Amino acid sequence: MLRDLPRILEHVTAFVSALDLFSIGIGPSSSHTVGPMRAAADFVDRLDQRGELDRVRRVTCSLYGSLGATGLGHGTPDAVIAGLAGLRPEDCDPDRVRGAWSRLDEPEAEAEADGAVSTAGTVRLAGRHPIRMRSTDVSLEPRTRLPGHPNALTLQAWSDDDALPLAEETYYSVGGGFIRREGETREEAEALRYPLPYANAAELIALCDAHGVSLCDIARYNEVAIHGEAGIDAGLDAVWDAMAECVAHGLDTEGVLPGGLGVKRRAPEVRRRLDAYDHDEAAHPRGGRDTSTEWLHAFALAVNEENASGGRVVTAPTNGAAGILPAVGHYYLRFVPGADRAGIRRFLLTAAAIASLVKKNASISGAEGGCQAEVGSACAMAAGALCAVLGGTPRQVENAAEIAMEHHLGLTCDPVAGLVQVPCIERNAIAASTAVSAARLALHGDGTHLVSLDTVIETMRQTGIDMMTKYKETGEGGLAVNVVEC
Repeated sequence: MLRDLPRILEHVTAFVSALDLFSIGIGPSSSHTVGPMRAAADFVDRLDQRGELDRVRRVTCSLYGSLGATGLGHGTPDAVIAGLAGLRPEDCDPDRVRGAWSRLDEPEAEAEADGAVSTAGTVRLAGRHPIRMRSTDVSLEPRTRLPGHPNALTLQAWSDDDALPLAEETYYSVGGGFIRREGETREEAEALRYPLPYANAAELIALCDAHGVSLCDIARYNEVAIHGEAGIDAGLDAVWDAMAECVAHGLDTEGVLPGGLGVKRRAPEVRRRLDAYDHDEAAHPRGGRDTSTEWLHAFALAVNEENASGGRVVTAPTNGAAGILPAVGHYYLRFVPGADRAGIRRFLLTAAAIASLVKKNASISGAEGGCQAEVGSACAMAAGALCAVLGGTPRQVENAAEIAMEHHLGLTCDPVAGLVQVPCIERNAIAASTAVSAARLALHGDGTHLVSLDTVIETMRQTGIDMMTKYKETGEGGLAVNVVEC
């Protein structure tokens, strides 16, 4: 039990609610798809709240920096149009988003009106107010980088008088589907108030020591203060159900991923082979080989193949790294005796607490820190979370997260053709294995270690600053330029 806890304190903390961090959305990118959709929807909501929506005749959008560089491969223009039409990533049908931008230029006779968010030259703002738009109204400007963040977009609404825009807002998609509007402070945009605040891992561990509880207990106490007992349990269950559905769909869906690289889905074939091996007892009467790692890979591949196809995924903490946490969670349920839904809740809460530290003190955005900020963060989350449900102490959990992130320092973001496919899909599978290894390695120690999680997070932040822009989700360096697209 938590002892002598203040119940009225209101401090800004590093902690981000698991229900915000694990955002149910669509692929292929939390920062390039989910964030821009939310920004466009927020822009329209503000017009509506000011009573100006009916005056709008046209909307333009400029995608800057990384959004402009790899936006086409990530479906960013489609996401913007969908957001303007009132769709939300957490509950929209992914099929309604695909093609929303290109459909603007289709001949009237070919445009599909039934269920579409756009038809030939027309978008209905907030789903009701029709305006005229063409694909050229969404421009890609990769060479223009705004100071607030590498992922930036500016939306302008125009009335009949085109001399000046009726409204203009600039948004930053700061990773994990989170957005920040120009003029807001980071605290106004992102911080929530919780009764047990902490700014870093050292303070979090100190809270655990002071009250004799786990990281999960601290996280749960904060969550209950906002959502209530029933609310946080229902929310966590919904998050896990969405993750599990994504895994199941990815394991069953055949085909080739969109985008032109011709990447074949591999998860279904891996599943079939593992099922056949695991059920053929005659083939290995002495027990056979341990297939747990291979199943772990299959789970991760399934999620990221779903993400690459624009399917329903959960940011964890981003879409590009969305396969790691569900894969390790499925590993826990399938291969750890006594694993149950309550354990999954602890798993998710611990992972959210670790992700909050990274988000507060470094970044979870590939456009800011390269893939170390995405896959490295996700691996740390999964390692710490698995260590926790395997019985690890707070210091062992912190050690597991540190080990996982330490061995991703310097990892670049270099998607071939700007698609979240190569090397991203396999990278999730390998990182899931690293997370399990880090958790089990930490459990063999007593939590004492030389490099702290705070130190490795700060190192990741500094490495991201030093990393050349071409290695940060722009598709201008690394494998992105050394792999022949054919």
